[in-house]
Amino acid sequence: MVSLNNTHRSLPPWDTGHPQSEIKQLADSGEITGTVLDVRCGTGENALYLAQKGFRVTGIDSEPTVIAKAMLEAAARNLKVPFFAFDALHLGCLGMVFDTVIDTGLFHVYSDIEKRIFINSIAQALKKGGQYHMLCISELDKGSFGPRRVTQDEIRSLFSEGWEIRSIKEARPETNLEKGWCCAWLASIKRT
Repeated sequence: MVSLNNTHRSLPPWDTGHPQSEIKQLADSGEITGTVLDVRCGTGENALYLAQKGFRVTGIDSEPTVIAKAMLEAAARNLKVPFFAFDALHLGCLGMVFDTVIDTGLFHVYSDIEKRIFINSIAQALKKGGQYHMLCISELDKGSFGPRRVTQDEIRSLFSEGWEIRSIKEARPETNLEKGWCCAWLASIKRT
């Protein structure tokens, strides 16, 4: 059994209390542009970081409790970031279109069928020419804990029509697990 550094609070592994370094690097390098949708935003750290950098960001998550926490954090930091409890498989119903979509841990939780639905959902919320940045657990992570692993071949196959894969590189998302890191892919994919 894997224990958490902060077992007294029983936080999920992705709740680190700060933005992912991969998201910070994407923002600093100009890869994140325009309006941003953070799917599965959790407690909002990535969205709040981007808002502090001047981006217009919206955050969604299917869990109302984490959305409530994200809203409290936004208010405490005096940031105007709309957060919604919303199902990412139905982004067309959100009624908004974005220049950039960021995903730090949602894609890899879906079944094969749900992944295809999710990709269609992203296409409905992302402008043509917009960027989808996905951080997902890779097959290089040999642990048995956590979500299914995703291969580069799977990413390339699923995003073969209507998308251009700009890059897939090894990444190390931060967690609050004792191990601290896992092996992941950071994929930057353009909607064509």
